[in-house]
Amino acid sequence: MPAFFIYTFVSDGYDYPPMKNTLADRMKYIDSSGIRRVFALAATMKNPVDFSIGQPDFDVPQEIKRQAIEAIEQGFNRYSQTAGIDELIGKVAGGVRTECGWQKPNVLITSGVSGGLLLAFLAMINPGDEVIIPDPYFVIYKHLINMLGGCCVFVDCYPDFALPVEKIIDAITDKTKLIIINSPCNPTGMVYGRGELEAIAQAADKRGIVILSDEIYRLFSYDGPSESIARYYDKTLLLRGFGKTYGVTGWRLGYAAAGEGLAELIEQMVKIQQYTFVCAPTPFQKAASAALDYDATKFVKAYKKKRDLIYDGLKDKFEIARPGGAFYAFVKAPAGAATEFVAKAIANNVLVIPGNVFSEKDTHFRISYATSDEKIRQGVEILCKIV
Repeated sequence: MPAFFIYTFVSDGYDYPPMKNTLADRMKYIDSSGIRRVFALAATMKNPVDFSIGQPDFDVPQEIKRQAIEAIEQGFNRYSQTAGIDELIGKVAGGVRTECGWQKPNVLITSGVSGGLLLAFLAMINPGDEVIIPDPYFVIYKHLINMLGGCCVFVDCYPDFALPVEKIIDAITDKTKLIIINSPCNPTGMVYGRGELEAIAQAADKRGIVILSDEIYRLFSYDGPSESIARYYDKTLLLRGFGKTYGVTGWRLGYAAAGEGLAELIEQMVKIQQYTFVCAPTPFQKAASAALDYDATKFVKAYKKKRDLIYDGLKDKFEIARPGGAFYAFVKAPAGAATEFVAKAIANNVLVIPGNVFSEKDTHFRISYATSDEKIRQGVEILCKIV
């Protein structure tokens, strides 16, 4: 019988020494996801308007489903090579070569973009390293960096959430290891333009700083194509995924790509993947190769309409920056702390996320409009009534 079982459940009169703290110190730097807490709350409510989680409401296209089913039936159920199957790596590399101009792209297939972020941070960040993050930001950045002993340097993007180029440049120090760019952005929906990205690229180039470009929402850009900073800077680590674009969030599939200047970084990420994720899910890699040939334009058009429903429905009652992409709006709470307004919204059966989950401020709340048009109209009506 294991010793811990004896100590826990058997009393024999002996005064055993107290057990040591089970948890690592790093766990104090991370909290459970505020998004997931609200998402879990949705399961307990009767027919809520769920604006909480960024999960597409459309089903996986039949063509892509068939590819996954066929891969399973044909026996593609074992480990792949750590970096991924050659077919998918080749397709990704070809696309990146054309788009970014990198002659020899280095590619790693990851278990979602979140998996790619973890591998990248593990490979790069030492205790004390500074990482520049525009605020508001995607929740995972802060917690993983803090867990690794890095220092988050938040750069304020309020009130319009445009990329604050000069503030980012001013934040660069000798300790800066990484600059994170997320466009289209979660939670604000902002899409950064070429001029902004080129300016950041030039500033990073002067100091040899790596840029991590999180482009999970790159196809969801409603007012023109989404620019990638990778086109203007060869020390960019490019992270993209399949889950949002094709509705396969549960497949946990993405990729990391870099030019020759960051080949070693990809190599080290592959090494870490050997001892963590092992490889991305093999049958879904086969399906993802087919997905790269699928035209997702209809989904983008549908979500542009949803964006317009949210923005036009709220702009007269709330302070809201018009989102250019992704499927989020970051809305200013009408008075007081946003957490108080969020509690009122939830009490009225509308699930939104308090902005302090994504920011060092508590002034806004995030809406995910990845839901039906009917639910969007219903939610907008309720929010406008309780403002």
